[in-house]
Amino acid sequence: MSNKMNPLSRRELLRRCSLGFGGIALSSLLSSPAFGAGTTSTKPKTKAKNVIFCYMSGGVSHVDSFDPKPALTRLHGQSMPVPIQRTVFNNNGKVMGSPWQTKRYGKSGLEMTNLFPQIAECADDLTLIRSMTSKVSEHAQGNYFFHTGFPFMGHPSAGAWLTYGLGSENQNLPGFVVLQSGGAVVPHGGVGLFSNGYLPGQHQASILKADGALALANIKPGEADAAQRRRLGFIQEIDQAFAETAREPQVEAAIRNYETAYRMQAAVPEVCDLNGETEATKQMYGLNSPDKLTASYARQALLARRLVERGVRFVELSCLTAGIGAGGAANPWDQHGAIAKGHGAMAHQVDQPIAALLKDLKQRGLLESTIVIFSGEFGRTPFSQGSDGRDHNPYGFSLWVAGGGFKAGTAFGATDELGYYAVDQPLTVYDFWATILHQLGLDHEKLTYRFGGRDFRLTDVHGQVIKPILA
Repeated sequence: MSNKMNPLSRRELLRRCSLGFGGIALSSLLSSPAFGAGTTSTKPKTKAKNVIFCYMSGGVSHVDSFDPKPALTRLHGQSMPVPIQRTVFNNNGKVMGSPWQTKRYGKSGLEMTNLFPQIAECADDLTLIRSMTSKVSEHAQGNYFFHTGFPFMGHPSAGAWLTYGLGSENQNLPGFVVLQSGGAVVPHGGVGLFSNGYLPGQHQASILKADGALALANIKPGEADAAQRRRLGFIQEIDQAFAETAREPQVEAAIRNYETAYRMQAAVPEVCDLNGETEATKQMYGLNSPDKLTASYARQALLARRLVERGVRFVELSCLTAGIGAGGAANPWDQHGAIAKGHGAMAHQVDQPIAALLKDLKQRGLLESTIVIFSGEFGRTPFSQGSDGRDHNPYGFSLWVAGGGFKAGTAFGATDELGYYAVDQPLTVYDFWATILHQLGLDHEKLTYRFGGRDFRLTDVHGQVIKPILA
């Protein structure tokens, strides 16, 4: 019997629709009564369409930034009043007060230190979460856990899940982009952090270099457009014939990737060309900063805004090493010693560009449709490691989000008086991504993919939407 006479199962149809129709059509199918969704769509009302993820690989100290603790100053130099959990490198010292000053910022009066003075000026646009927790305390596992919901490779990154669920708003650019500049490298764990995992191949991240016009290797065509078009057409014809008989999503994904790569030849150089930006904008981001690290990260931040303007769903930024820290280039925030020097240098690198990104998105009317995330894989201990560093702390740490329908100028959850454990409304990575997906109009329990005999999702079998932080 011809393959054309074989009916498709509902699951197979949805798999193929995710490749061929894009996000809007898929969402329509998922909410249709004909596909078992009932007569009323459960899709939440939201304006969020894009995510910019400022990932602070290595672990930012929450007690030195967004969760200041007066008790650390009061008890500085004394033994910890509670038992110390096993840490990564041990060599644990005494309670260590923060080198930075604490004050209240904005009309909301959010309490923060002056580690990030320019981000602090945007306090009224931030939603602080001070009760995050992680299952792991090692960098590679922590990076995977935060990106994929699992502490090991092989699972799709959050950006891949997002493009799978929503599709792309720009067929000329990838839906999931990771930006690098100035020698920034992939965090510990490798490029699997940005993988599509078992999702179709077009959902993996494209890594773009933000340093100049050549953002992607071999982006300029090596032959005339007509000849290249004929070559791609021939390859597509062969692949499409095979796809029709094999019903293999990865073949369809390969076809999509060929087509996207072809269109990127014009789209990527255009989006990476910052010559059309005003001098005031460049100055606001810090592109002309004498600090090369700040200027380099500023290019990423400005390019992130340009990408979401053009419909890219998920953009992740990469920190550059300041040369101070045990983790090196892969974990530049990892200061097990000299935390005042190391965190100070890292904060100086990202503070102005991220604050400018928030202001720029807001003045262009893009902040309400864009979720900006600032987080590392875990926090750091309230006691010293050695004389002047801090060890990893997965038991309680902070992150913040802005835009995308979150309740701005607020703080949610709390750690104990030392900043060691989350004690009020402790949250998990599953809760966090469930909430991000919710704000983008996706139900984290329904956004699944069948692999290896079971349905997988970004939140595994856990997660609750954090409703009190939603506007």
